Amino acid sequence: MVRRARRINRELAEVYYYAHPELDFENPFQLLVATVLSAQTTDLRVNQTTPALFAAYPTPEEMAAADPERLEELIRPTGFFRNKAKALLGLSAALRDRFGGEVPDSLEDLVSLPGVGRKTAHVVLGNAFGRPGITVDTHFGRLVRRWRLTEQTDPEKVEAEIAEIIPRSEWTMFSHRVIFHGRRICHSRKPACGACPIAPLCPSYGEGETDPEKAKKLLKYEMGGLPGQRLKPPAGYPGRPAPPLGAE
Repeated sequence: MVRRARRINRELAEVYYYAHPELDFENPFQLLVATVLSAQTTDLRVNQTTPALFAAYPTPEEMAAADPERLEELIRPTGFFRNKAKALLGLSAALRDRFGGEVPDSLEDLVSLPGVGRKTAHVVLGNAFGRPGITVDTHFGRLVRRWRLTEQTDPEKVEAEIAEIIPRSEWTMFSHRVIFHGRRICHSRKPACGACPIAPLCPSYGEGETDPEKAKKLLKYEMGGLPGQRLKPPAGYPGRPAPPLGAE
């Protein structure tokens, strides 16, 4: 099982050589805020929303002093905007008051911030600070269970078991590759099994469409010829940038 898991990682690395965080950000604070906003919505919607948000409140100090109603209106497109605004105000004030306006680079400090759990903390640690972490979102959990790498459903238990079989140096990139695969090919309701590059390694092959031509029609984002989720994708991304808010 360990050998199979590591081979899956290697083969996904070849397919998704361009795997990256799908949230637009320019600094740790922006990534932290964007990740909090990404709950219960798509990264695309967050990326379409944050340009105006960061133009209005570029620093923790300015966001902590924001008018709650204006903040809510700016993040309304991401859904659950009242709870998210409360979290953003709280974490910004905590960054201002406890961390000198800087995002901390430890798991313990990050999860002490309002609205920040382990998943969000690992996204920030891995992508803003280069500290390896496993991000267990819905895609990641679904796929590692489909691959029979774990039977756990609790995110922390999933994280712990996968950490035992994937080298620490690969944790962040393995997370990206798995999430990319879940969004593009191994979908929740109808996985494109017939277009899957790791089908020979998958014990769940056949749960989805196995006909290659029909499976190709299920591919999403750049693999399906559609725009990606980032308005500002990194260099080397093979797809098209996503459209700004209102231009879909």
